[in-house]
Amino acid sequence: MCFILNIETATTVCSVSVSSKDQVITYQEVNGGYTHAENLHVFIKEVIAQAGLQFNQLGAVSVSKGPGSYTGLRIGVSAAKGLAYALNIPLIALDTMKIMTKSATNKAGVNGLYCPMLDARRMEVYCALYDAQLETILPVTALIVDEASVQQFSKGQQIFFFGDGMQKCKTLLESIPSAEFIQDVIPSSENMAELSFKAYEEKRFEDVAYFEPYYLKEFLITSKKK
Repeated sequence: MCFILNIETATTVCSVSVSSKDQVITYQEVNGGYTHAENLHVFIKEVIAQAGLQFNQLGAVSVSKGPGSYTGLRIGVSAAKGLAYALNIPLIALDTMKIMTKSATNKAGVNGLYCPMLDARRMEVYCALYDAQLETILPVTALIVDEASVQQFSKGQQIFFFGDGMQKCKTLLESIPSAEFIQDVIPSSENMAELSFKAYEEKRFEDVAYFEPYYLKEFLITSKKK
């Protein structure tokens, strides 16, 4: 049996779970600001103990790779890499946007398009667009939200917006006739189990030595200087 430790720290949420195959056994989570440094390693120890496991029984460690908070991502990825190296187990990296979308599809329970949005400050959001099977329609991007930019989401079918970035641009998004809004969707390790197990089965592992979080905005800034 494969036990996977799942770590989510891309936003203000600090969340850790243990899953067996695609089912969560136990998890710990807090959404009280950027408290990852204080809580992450405590949560890791607690979920391992609550699952009745020892660290050497883990088959892999999975981490939310971003985009999101620079500090949160650094803390989560550093912990995941350290555990993967020390335990000699695979490192799995999951797209934060897909983790959020998994939660949204569970809540909505219908076909349609799903657009996760994370606040990237000012009138900018990190966003992407997926179908109900988590297939990518529009890739992850840093979007400056205005009347023109939101029209790319007018696809002629039901589209769900969610995440903390959705709230600040909801007025503009309401101009899309097929738009609907899902409240209280956060990136959580509780929604990583199915994704991480699929990646494990497909052996989509990262190089522990060289893997870095997906910051997105830093990449865009660098590319402009070239």
